[in-house]
Amino acid sequence: MGVKKWTRLARGVLPCASCGAVIVAAGSASRMAGVDKVMADLGGEPLLVRTVRAFQQTAVIGEIVVVTRPDLLEPVAEACRRAGLAKVKTVIAGGVTRQASVALGLAALSAPALAAVQDGARPFVTPELIDRVVRAANAYGAAAPAVPVRDTIKVARGGLVERTPDRSALAAVQTPQVFDYDLLQAALSQADKEHAVVTDDCSAVERLGMKVKLVEGEERNFKVTTRQDLLLARALLQEEET
Repeated sequence: MGVKKWTRLARGVLPCASCGAVIVAAGSASRMAGVDKVMADLGGEPLLVRTVRAFQQTAVIGEIVVVTRPDLLEPVAEACRRAGLAKVKTVIAGGVTRQASVALGLAALSAPALAAVQDGARPFVTPELIDRVVRAANAYGAAAPAVPVRDTIKVARGGLVERTPDRSALAAVQTPQVFDYDLLQAALSQADKEHAVVTDDCSAVERLGMKVKLVEGEERNFKVTTRQDLLLARALLQEEET
């Protein structure tokens, strides 16, 4: 079903508001040493608000669902209201796993043609990047931003190196990851039935044999996962404002 719909979309012109967004911010922030990253202050507002605002500012996004922890439902909803993020349709509680949270977010959308999934802790995502990925997904059915891998990567087992992959063939994938709505729902449903754990939404779609189009990402679109990342984000924001 998802592939059939994707073929139809690929021949058409991308209309405004044809994509819904699921912003995933339901993690435990276990690596933040007690700091709640999604509500952490970044330039006088919660980090999550900066992420959501980029989706608010692009015409290709018609609605936004924010998925967060139960204890953050009201604070996140209030922060979105104060920031005037009118495209936020609802704020809902996430599931036990990230893929469960994404599935809940998809179900809360109004079945758009395309669905974008974004890490809530990537506050430097830009409307321009979102547009690029959505347009690629409209053409290919599945798309994600990526940047080149700079470090040498080792495949190791038991503390010993087994092999060194060719770095030129590697890419560090970011979000938003954008898909045909039905395709992503089917992929997550299949992964759940098979008890497969996927580390991102591209992986779920790849399991169905679908190829994901990679588009040029942005180095600043990093994910805040540690206190050091948060310090870097604040330094970059200060640099922008000077």
